[in-house]
Amino acid sequence: MGNTFGQIFRMTTWGESHGGGVGVVLDGCPPGMELSEADIQPDLDRRRPGQSRIVTPRKETDTVRILSGTFEGRTLGTPISMMVDNTDHRPEAYSEMATKFRPSHADYTYQAKYGIRNWQGGGRTSARETIGRVAAGAVGKKLLRERFGVEILACVESVQDIHAEIDPDEFSMAQVEANIVRCPDAGMADRMIERIERARQAGDSVGGVILGVARGLPVGWGCPVFDRLEADLAKAMLSLPATKGFEIGSGFGGTHLTGLEHNDPIRSEDGRVFTTSNHSGGIVGGISNGETVYFRVAFKPVATVMHSQPTIDIHLQNTELQGRGRHDPCVLPRAVPMVEAMTAMVLADHAMRHHAQNKLS
Repeated sequence: MGNTFGQIFRMTTWGESHGGGVGVVLDGCPPGMELSEADIQPDLDRRRPGQSRIVTPRKETDTVRILSGTFEGRTLGTPISMMVDNTDHRPEAYSEMATKFRPSHADYTYQAKYGIRNWQGGGRTSARETIGRVAAGAVGKKLLRERFGVEILACVESVQDIHAEIDPDEFSMAQVEANIVRCPDAGMADRMIERIERARQAGDSVGGVILGVARGLPVGWGCPVFDRLEADLAKAMLSLPATKGFEIGSGFGGTHLTGLEHNDPIRSEDGRVFTTSNHSGGIVGGISNGETVYFRVAFKPVATVMHSQPTIDIHLQNTELQGRGRHDPCVLPRAVPMVEAMTAMVLADHAMRHHAQNKLS
């Protein structure tokens, strides 16, 4: 059903926020690639709770175990199963949610659809589900980097109205990881951190935008018409918790330009084809054109706030619910590795699909 993503390079995530653990089964990874927990843990460390003062204080090491799919440090070409244990449960903080639906959470819709839900920490709807995505995405990033020379990065571009001007071709991982909000503009990062801390102290939350980048793609990845590269990226990003918008290249801003202004002139030099601008975001006609792919993902403010809000109970009676538990005042810093992971899943899948279709040509 809706728990599997990808066609050839394919993952299925499993687990709930307060269950025994969460994880993923990754199928379609080529054999012979060196792989160990050490290749995966760094991205999980970037995603885990409790890493700074502007994220949820839940204490989880998120230590990954590879259960299958490797032998003597190399992939077998068989399904790779990875698991992370849940250790810091506090279900008592959610006891009131057993009978009341949290505003702007998936509590009511899950109950209406399935007739049953795990109300402890949101169950399957919790962002803890993304551990499996980040683990699988780390494998995809390694595959793309080593086999194709593709680099994937993401960063926080804005928090509410605090916006950093970031060149998709210029920022580095070191700059992103230099501060706790993961914005490569140090001056704007300080302002963002202050804004998030102010929201946390007020028992409130804020949202913003993440910039995602993939550099070094060859020409030709993407499967028009329904599996255009940007269409699959959009689906991948909008499947992440708290996402509310996606744009690629010039995005909505491009509507303010004329065609002459927006077109990317094509040139050739020493057999290399390139464009002199990149309003298209590295994708034309659903196919990569060799330029940097860049896109933006909008994340809403975290739904749980530490205030009483109107809602209904399981009997559809009007009531009030006081926010409790441990929650991020802003999801953006921990969502950066999630965006990278889903980008890697899309690109690794399309790389393999391109090879499968064109290997005889």
